[in-house]
Amino acid sequence: MTQHLREKIGGRSRSLKLTLAVTTMLAAAMLLQACGSSGDKGEAAPAKTSKEAAAGEAKSAVPAVLNYGFIGSNKLNLPSGAEGWGLYKGIIQAELKQYGITEIKATGFPNGPDQTESLISGRLDLGSLGDTPAIIAYGSGAKTRLITQASTHTVGYLIGQKGGIKQLQELKGQTIAIQKGSFMHRYVVGLLKAADITDYKLVHMLIPDAEAALARGDVAAITDTGARALKLIDDGFPLIDESANHPDLLGTSATVVSNDYLGKFPDFPKAWNAAREKALADLKQHEDEYYEFAAQVNNTTVELTKKLYPISDIKEQAFTDEGLKLLSGTKDFLVEEKLAKKDFHVEDWVLRAP
Repeated sequence: MTQHLREKIGGRSRSLKLTLAVTTMLAAAMLLQACGSSGDKGEAAPAKTSKEAAAGEAKSAVPAVLNYGFIGSNKLNLPSGAEGWGLYKGIIQAELKQYGITEIKATGFPNGPDQTESLISGRLDLGSLGDTPAIIAYGSGAKTRLITQASTHTVGYLIGQKGGIKQLQELKGQTIAIQKGSFMHRYVVGLLKAADITDYKLVHMLIPDAEAALARGDVAAITDTGARALKLIDDGFPLIDESANHPDLLGTSATVVSNDYLGKFPDFPKAWNAAREKALADLKQHEDEYYEFAAQVNNTTVELTKKLYPISDIKEQAFTDEGLKLLSGTKDFLVEEKLAKKDFHVEDWVLRAP
């Protein structure tokens, strides 16, 4: 090989090496630029931890809409108490939004049995109602868990006809209008049993129909709670009895959630109760405003609201010993009277947030 040919081949080799080096440098620069564009400061985005990834997956599994039922009917379409105040002020919505819940649909029901039917059918995810219908539903096989007892002081009233009976013993052989499966049902049956009165007839009527029947004289007495009961008494209908005189016949509230929803959002009890506690803390800082709100919800005056639904009756904790004792007593009574189909341990129903 001539010297000239060796020099020519060597030059080409050096040229090829230089080209490869430049190409490699350009490729590296492009890769760095691409990595830099994934972060705000030209740094590669850090990989998610397993905990963060799991939290993201759990959030994506939570339905965006939460269907919530309560007892009552009003223009605001809300209950009273910490739950109603929290929804009214947007506190609960804000708290649950972090879990992926973007809308809470609240629906009012005339009574507990109607609400439990919607819960069982899947139209509701959770509901706040009286303990009696909630117990009856669970004892009949409803797949629910109890996550809160917001109140343990529901008072029922037994009211008679104008010019009619005024004493409990006078109800022997008489017809009484009740809401079947409700707290008032449990109250009046327990009351009559304690008084050793067995000769009577119960008929199921919603409150408006019961009031009309009482005014016509079709029934001897009716049961009711709250402002409507006090209005009847103020209008001259005699008060025969009230459960405030019988501590073991007081009602408690129950917030229950379906097992199906818990399967989608296992941490819901913790999330709901935390939101409720935050709403209650805010409520206590705005008592006058709350009572005005509650008066609208219960279709009554602020003065009566303070008497019937005092803030002191709203429980801070999800469960109390007092509330669970009342709940257990009500459950035993309903099982004994065969209003609940099967017996169960209350603690098996209760679901405490971790």
